[in-house]
Formats: sequence, C-alpha cells, structure tokens
Amino acid sequence: MKILVVDDEPNIRNVIKEYAEFDEIEVDEAGNGIEAINLVKENKYDLIVLDIMMPKMDGFSTCKEIKKIKNIPVIMLSARGEEYDKLFGFEVGADDYVCKPFSPKELMARIKIVAKRSSGNVIENIQEFEGLKIDFSGREVFIDGKRLQLTPKEYDLLFFFVKNKNIALTRDKLLTEIWGYDFFGDDRTIDTHIKMLRNNLGDYRKFIVTLRGMGYKFDISGLDNEN
Repeated sequence: MKILVVDDEPNIRNVIKEYAEFDEIEVDEAGNGIEAINLVKENKYDLIVLDIMMPKMDGFSTCKEIKKIKNIPVIMLSARGEEYDKLFGFEVGADDYVCKPFSPKELMARIKIVAKRSSGNVIENIQEFEGLKIDFSGREVFIDGKRLQLTPKEYDLLFFFVKNKNIALTRDKLLTEIWGYDFFGDDRTIDTHIKMLRNNLGDYRKFIVTLRGMGYKFDISGLDNEN
C-alpha cells in the first residue's frame, strides 16, 4: 500500500510516516494542498491522509480538487471537531474524519479499514432500474445516460442499497456497513447523506424509501423486471 500524507506540520507527518512504515506502508509527504495535488497527478496512491487547516489551500478545497482528478480514499485530519466540519468534509468527498490529537495506532487501523473497503467495492456487473444505471465495476452511476458526480459515501450508500434491494436497512446497519466501525456520529449523519443522494438521483429518488422509526429501503418492488 502507498499513501500520501498532507500536513503543514512536519512533526505530524513524521509520526504518521513512522507508524505507517512499521506496517510496511509506503509514504509520500506534502506540506500543502497545491503540492499534494501535483503529487496525485504524478503518482498512484491507495489513500490520502489530509489535514484541513493548511496554508495556500485548505483541506476541504484540496479534497475537492483531488476527487476531480482521481477517486482516491481520503481521511481528513482536523483540530476542529464540530459536527458541521465533519459533515462538510464528507460532502466534499472525505471517506473518514479524525480529530487531533489522534492516536497513531487508531489512525493506522482506520487507514487499513478505509483502503480495504475501497478496494472491496468492485463488482463485475451493471444493474438498471428504469433510467437509473449502476456500474459496479466502473464505480459509476448514470441517470438517463448522463453520468452523475457523487461523493464517495453517496456511491457507497447507493451501491449498498442496490446490493440489498427490497431489504429493510436500519440506520445502525448502514453506519456499520458503510463506515466500517462504530462511528462517532449519529442518525443525522445517515439522514444527511441520504438527503444528498436523493437530491442527486432526481426522479429516481423514489427508489429510496424511508421506513419511519427504522431506516431505509431501496424499493423496486413496483418494477416489472427486477435485476
């Protein structure tokens, strides 16, 4: 595995690099967002650890630009733990969010979880529901032939819904399966991402049905030909 660590504090980069290399993870470093973007253009990374508060370009803007170039998993670091910052981080494409000060061992565990989850999402098939087309192998979603630009979590949610179509899914189940561990958030995290996903799906938002007091279901029972 090869990762990119982006932080303007050399001490933090050194600590992460030391623990990562102990786990036989190759590490490249960047001191700001612009440098990180240039490295992403030139190299292949399995994951990026990205600080939010940096000079020249903050982590939120850097994450958005990186996602335009390559769909690489991103774990964001921040000394700010407000819920708004966490949700905004997910909205711009982050896969996980770690507050400073952090445990290097915990960060290593999260790196492995996120990287494994990302590499394990590939399924060699395509499913279509009316004008909604999900390409698992290409990790792409189309509406009436037009490709959607979704955040990583929106992709993960939609793919999980489709894999479990017509099955009732609790919010706890979604948190566990999509985030991969006991997440620090609450039900509002799921509801926020569902709202974002529905907005992007347009008319096909109808397939994501709310189960009051429980969770959600990707309901295609009304279609004549199920995939």
